[in-house]
Amino acid sequence: NTDPFIIAEISANHNGKLKNVFRLIDLAKSSGANAVKIQTYTPDMMTLKKGKANIKIKSGEWKGFKLWDLYNLGQTKLKWHKEIFQYAKKKKIKLFSTPFSDDAVKFLETLKCQAYKISSFEMNDLNLIKSAAQTKKPLIISTGLASIKEISETVKIARKYGCKDLTLLYCVSNYPSQTKDFNLHNIKFLKKKFNCRVG
Repeated sequence: NTDPFIIAEISANHNGKLKNVFRLIDLAKSSGANAVKIQTYTPDMMTLKKGKANIKIKSGEWKGFKLWDLYNLGQTKLKWHKEIFQYAKKKKIKLFSTPFSDDAVKFLETLKCQAYKISSFEMNDLNLIKSAAQTKKPLIISTGLASIKEISETVKIARKYGCKDLTLLYCVSNYPSQTKDFNLHNIKFLKKKFNCRVG
């Protein structure tokens, strides 16, 4: 099968309202997406509210925000998750998530999450990779910012702890990216080196 598998990313685009999550799922379904993805974290899983870890952003669209406050605004609340999974099932579209901690994986397992996506910024969190791999669910791992050595280590851990269905995503982690930032030949390289699906 050579058809692309299209995943619609909800991320923080719900603007803090559950009804917007449902609307985005409806739009993904009507647009022909194969799946919808959310993110599972609380601000406390990402940073500390007090101290140096809660840094103030110095430039860009979020200038002036502290990290904890930004994660608090962007989170898909844990108390919404059950309803979101039920809604996606009712709409007959696959739903899965990006966990940002072991606790998030454990929580998602209680909801029978079908797959896990690891973000570029977490791909070196080998404890998270291990937790997700141990579920034996499909694993999609983004590789932005990572060296080949780091990708190799992550793939090794994923396979060692039970991942049999692995997809790597070739990513460029600067937004917005310029054409000169990409080398799409890396997709072929990753496929050959790691013998898995690459997107």
